[in-house]
Amino acid sequence: MNDPRRAAGTEWPTLALLACCYGTFALGTSAVAEVALPLGMVLTTLALVLHSSLSHELIHGHPFRSARANAALVFPALGLFIPYLRFRDTHLAHHQDSLLTDPYDDPESNYLDAGDWARLPRWRRALLRVNNTLAGRILLGPLLGQIAFIATDWRAIRAGDRRVALGWALHAAGLVPVALWLAVAQMPPLAYLACAYAALSILKIRTFLEHQAHARARGRTVVIEDRGLLAFLFLNNNLHVVHHMHPRTPWYRLPRLYFANPARYLSRNEGYRYRSYGEVFLRHFFKAKDPVPHPLWQRQGPPAP
Repeated sequence: MNDPRRAAGTEWPTLALLACCYGTFALGTSAVAEVALPLGMVLTTLALVLHSSLSHELIHGHPFRSARANAALVFPALGLFIPYLRFRDTHLAHHQDSLLTDPYDDPESNYLDAGDWARLPRWRRALLRVNNTLAGRILLGPLLGQIAFIATDWRAIRAGDRRVALGWALHAAGLVPVALWLAVAQMPPLAYLACAYAALSILKIRTFLEHQAHARARGRTVVIEDRGLLAFLFLNNNLHVVHHMHPRTPWYRLPRLYFANPARYLSRNEGYRYRSYGEVFLRHFFKAKDPVPHPLWQRQGPPAP
């Protein structure tokens, strides 16, 4: 997919940020953790969030055009939980906008088919209702998401999917340098595991309402006009409709595109907008944005594009 807004040549801002990410990780898990473990855990958590966001950039062809070169930049599996190759494959499949929020064909959908929902036991429905609030997504989302993700991939591996198996094999290899580092770093392994979980919790804030159930594909992708810490950690992916319209545009160009002509993008997504993450917290911390069973889905086919 070509995008005229793709940066020419080496994308130094991404490379520089990647170096800062690894530097913060090393500092947080070693010197700072030795002096003040809570502060070291904060720095490490922020580094892990940034590493995931940078992985997302690399998936979309930054900073190099070579997919292998980009993958090598994030080979150490700092986040522990999500294999890079599986992230890459599922996320690129997610970028087929006509399938966004599809309970079956959008790998990143949090919706269920109404029939599948009705067949769940009450305790699972209650758990998923809690997970459908922002508070629940932060606290329970990483655990529930990881269980579902591993179960799906395990079924695929048992069915003979070599691509999925390769993703997990490479992930196991990527865990080796992390384990070797933790063997000499000052941060205890359990503290690091807590950082990895906390990082995934923060990332759940971004994905919580990136997409909504809408009859038209163009109205499913959000804009959150935030320019604070979370927007930076998410590498401006809060301007999500801009990213979906220009997936090859690097993170540091997205705000300029959006704020130069917000009416264009709000027309595109039919006004699906929040002013800030503060507004998201106020509106949805204890209140779901929509139900778990897809409100527009019919088993015979997806919502109209």
